[in-house]
Amino acid sequence: MKPSIGKTNRVNTIIIYYMKKLITLIAVFLLFTMNAQDFKYGITGNFHKGSIVGVHDVSKGSYGGGLGFLAQIPLVENDIFDSAWLYLQGQLEYSMQGEIAEAETDLYGKQKYFHDYVAFQVYLKYFFHKGNMKRDVYVFAGPRIEYLVRQEKKVSPQYDLDYFKYNQDDVINKFGYGASFGIGMAVSHQMEVFMRYDWGFSKVYPNNKSHFTYNRLLGIGINYYLNENWW
Repeated sequence: MKPSIGKTNRVNTIIIYYMKKLITLIAVFLLFTMNAQDFKYGITGNFHKGSIVGVHDVSKGSYGGGLGFLAQIPLVENDIFDSAWLYLQGQLEYSMQGEIAEAETDLYGKQKYFHDYVAFQVYLKYFFHKGNMKRDVYVFAGPRIEYLVRQEKKVSPQYDLDYFKYNQDDVINKFGYGASFGIGMAVSHQMEVFMRYDWGFSKVYPNNKSHFTYNRLLGIGINYYLNENWW
């Protein structure tokens, strides 16, 4: 038996409430530790391919980018300089997402959806290590929240009419949440490269009752720390 729409909305409201509380507490914690000796801050950028699952028929995904700021503090302290292997990292970014679909292109052409978000992630960042000898490779994971700041749709009006009963995409959620995780490598004290996957837990199109329409993306990127020196 499927849960009622009202019950699902209440569960989503509770999840969003506690995710906001968690991220707010972590953000405050980061602010109070900005004077810590090993506090690091910088810029982050990525290039990704994303899509919206469960809608728009023949989805090909779309390429986009993200740019933002990050701050990082160690959660374990060692006597050896830069030997901490577990970090907490907060990240605020502008992310260009959406998708491109190709349903009956001979009749309708390509269908293009542009969704730009301001997003915030909080990561636990774990470096592989042996004792105090920290390796260059790390993994990271944490919650993500996003808010839609730009929406543009370039589709044939006839496509909207013919496919609306399948897509039901007349309303879009401004707010979304999910998880972000990946793997990276420190190139120097100042720069890291990484691969990341974001997986949405909230519906993009709430009026679509037949599918769970969530955001996803896979990308590669760079973290560049502004208060560090090259090796």
